[in-house]
Amino acid sequence: MQKRMIAGVEPIKTSLKEGGEYFFCTCGRAKTQPFCDGSHKGTSFVPMKFTAKATTQKWLCACKHTGNPPYCDGTHQRFAQTDIGTIPE
Repeated sequence: MQKRMIAGVEPIKTSLKEGGEYFFCTCGRAKTQPFCDGSHKGTSFVPMKFTAKATTQKWLCACKHTGNPPYCDGTHQRFAQTDIGTIPE
């Protein structure tokens, strides 16, 4: 099983529109974080589709290791700036 790349070490504040469908990047390779741009092609990853339940702002995960995707759960705190672009063991 492939492992996720760390795309960032801080969550990304994101505006969501009620009923809007979004595709969260799960591989960590997308240049359009936190959303998928197709960079997962050739890997075992697929984007996570979700629908916003309300028009609001949410903190979405950038480290790609949250236990509550697509939302940040604080897991990024165990990573450093130098971990960005790496795949943790």
